[in-house]
Amino acid sequence: MATLSGRLWAQRGRLVLWLPVAMGMGNAAYFTLSREPAMGWVVALGMAALAGPVLVRWRGDLLRVRIGAGLSCAAACGFLAAWAAAHHAPPFPDLPHRATHLRGQVRAVEDVAAPGGGTRRRVDLGHVQLLDGIDAGMPPMRRVIRLRLRDDDTQALAPGMWVTVRALLAPPGPPDLPGGYDAQRRAWFAGIGGSARALDVPVITTGGAGGWATWLGRVRAHIAGRVMDVLPGQRGAMAVTLLTGRSGGISARTRADFADSGLAHLLAVAGLHLGIVMGLGIAAVRSMLALSEHAALRWPCRQIAAVAGLVLGCGYVLLTGAHLPAQRSLVMASVATLAILTGRRVVSLRSLALAAGVLLLLEPEEMLELPMQMSVAAVMALVAGFEACATPLRLLREGEHAWQRTAGRIGHLSLASILAGVACLPVGMAHFADVGAWFVLANLIAVPLAAFWIMPCGMVALLLMPFGLEALALVPMGWGNAVVIWLAHHVAAWPGAHVGVPQMPAWGLALFFLGLCWLCLWTRPAWRLWGVAPIALAMMTPWMVRVPDVLVPAQGRMLAVVDGPDLLAGPRGHVDRFVLGDWVRVLDRRAGSLADGMATPDGRLTCQAGVCLLVRGAHRIMMELRGGADPSCAGVDVLVTLSGGHAACRDVVRIDALTLWRSGAQALYLDPSRGGEVRTDRQVRGARPWVMGPGQHGMPNLPMARAE
Repeated sequence: MATLSGRLWAQRGRLVLWLPVAMGMGNAAYFTLSREPAMGWVVALGMAALAGPVLVRWRGDLLRVRIGAGLSCAAACGFLAAWAAAHHAPPFPDLPHRATHLRGQVRAVEDVAAPGGGTRRRVDLGHVQLLDGIDAGMPPMRRVIRLRLRDDDTQALAPGMWVTVRALLAPPGPPDLPGGYDAQRRAWFAGIGGSARALDVPVITTGGAGGWATWLGRVRAHIAGRVMDVLPGQRGAMAVTLLTGRSGGISARTRADFADSGLAHLLAVAGLHLGIVMGLGIAAVRSMLALSEHAALRWPCRQIAAVAGLVLGCGYVLLTGAHLPAQRSLVMASVATLAILTGRRVVSLRSLALAAGVLLLLEPEEMLELPMQMSVAAVMALVAGFEACATPLRLLREGEHAWQRTAGRIGHLSLASILAGVACLPVGMAHFADVGAWFVLANLIAVPLAAFWIMPCGMVALLLMPFGLEALALVPMGWGNAVVIWLAHHVAAWPGAHVGVPQMPAWGLALFFLGLCWLCLWTRPAWRLWGVAPIALAMMTPWMVRVPDVLVPAQGRMLAVVDGPDLLAGPRGHVDRFVLGDWVRVLDRRAGSLADGMATPDGRLTCQAGVCLLVRGAHRIMMELRGGADPSCAGVDVLVTLSGGHAACRDVVRIDALTLWRSGAQALYLDPSRGGEVRTDRQVRGARPWVMGPGQHGMPNLPMARAE
């Protein structure tokens, strides 16, 4: 123990970096619970969080006690932050399952890509009131309703307007399979109450209020129109995305090419774009100050330029919609600016730890989402990697020969692409279930082009737009966009650019982050290398997860059978392509079809007269795809029926409409030694605030009683 304490004392400068790691572990502990913690546990954790700083400052000799107290305090803070954020959100409203008239105020208008190509408009409505039936006269909803407008609706809508529309409403959907992506959790923390599809053209009842949100929306629309006038097609759509954050003009094919080539981050306004904009602002302000001898000799030019760059970055984030990834990047940029003002290192693991700690306190739910995981993994790998390779890179950049300096610059860019790409690879496996082999090459070309050509031209275009001269900068920007689009298209077509793998489980991703933190946060090489083991194990976890034999989504109109490398879905005409695509991606299987008269070569799956029989070992599963048939249930272990029939089959495990209504999506696992096991969405997610009740019903939006 004395040896361990001595080694920890030698690493005391790095111990503070583990505080946000402990906060993240406490955060994750809350989200992995199957039910809400009792209030007694919450109070106990609050007391632990308050007592932690006292023990940390204790002057005793037991260093391990002080370290344990600090980590426990951070973990308790992370748990309490997640608990408070979950209980601060209003409940989901109980939406009618029929066409209804509603009235609401436009919060945002966005163009989104349509599945079949083109774009469609989506409107976020706040203060929504339902105008029909028993819902008439009820208080406004406390959550936002996302309304999809009709394709033929061309009227101009702006934030602040009040509209009335007849629409079909739907609550946030549950996962398509147990353990799948939880859209309800995402909607709970994002303040979304459900979606709606407009049946008529909305009627504008009151014009916009004229606030800053309305003004910003009109500015974005004006800039987008001016850009598209100069740059039609995908070049202009990419420019609109970079300058306004409106990405609806990007086609589905372009998005797929950018994703397969590893360039999808160029279309998401986040840290890269904010860093480029702030860097341009800092360089411009510092150059102007250097023109004045008085300012250069007497003023703190570096600090003034940093503040000016941060102000410009804030303006860029507001102009592009202030999306959550951009907000997180702005927090990290603010920490970097504070480091410049106080004379500390701008890019360091301490800055990352401070920014991550602030984000985990303000937005604890974002720890489970892709953008924050990508950002933390990439930045941590970049900072730690460049710390380890600082000496050889410096020797190359300061070399006597030109080839050494050139090699140093190329090595710097290559190392950045490799570190960020490799660190984000497991995150992509967990969220997208695929890997790419050419992301380093694509980013080595596209990122410098975006930093030194595309974004500077875009910023100049914004400055020239009030004078009507934006074409002078937009045309060169379009050339750069065309090169990046061409690069994404060709790299995506190369062999190995898109390799599907089974989805990494959540515990595998947690194991990867634990290993990455261990590898990056310590300074002793012997200690750091121990982080390779959990990372290697995490990379193998996608192949350690049991694959279900039968899947049934919560909507109950289809089912699928896993047959080796194939995923056979049916019945025909009722297969939800979105659900099937999600299953194919997660399970890394090929899509197939269940049809009458089919039989697998081994004879274990046969379909006849709307009924399929699956035989796996000693287990027999009967799946009724449609009504009308009533085969015998003799010898059947599990009955899956989509029609609600077979009331006489009472001695078998049933998966029917009532089961789906109560428990959500179902996954059937067959084990020759242990028999069949049915795993439900309700079992996996448990009873949490964001898990809607049976039938996906929310809380009725009723007024309070007179006594209340």
